[in-house]
Amino acid sequence: QWQLVESGGGLVQAGGSLTLSCAASRVTFNANSFGWYRQAPGAERELVAGIDVENGQTIYATSVKGRFTIYRDAVKNSVDLQMSGLTPGDTAVYYCNAGPIWAVRAGGFGSWGQGTQVTVSP
Repeated sequence: QWQLVESGGGLVQAGGSLTLSCAASRVTFNANSFGWYRQAPGAERELVAGIDVENGQTIYATSVKGRFTIYRDAVKNSVDLQMSGLTPGDTAVYYCNAGPIWAVRAGGFGSWGQGTQVTVSP
């Protein structure tokens, strides 16, 4: 299983922005689709955004459409999640995951990292 390292979380006020980064090896980055997921306390982990390695198509949860953008950075070998218009409802631990696009859509593949905490204050 490949190693992914999430970073970029923090505390931000409502309406603010954060960019999360998921760093991978070049091989992992070039071979896989990626997804960003989040898990709030007491809730199940959910797919926030995904990007297909084959065609660059993106998918978003309805709750984040128009506010979050997922993109691949080939220089850094990372898949980043740019988040804006944050609300307290976005507070969660955010995880990234890599694999086939069908696995991204289905909720993730293999093991998970520690994630990065995003906390949005009112």
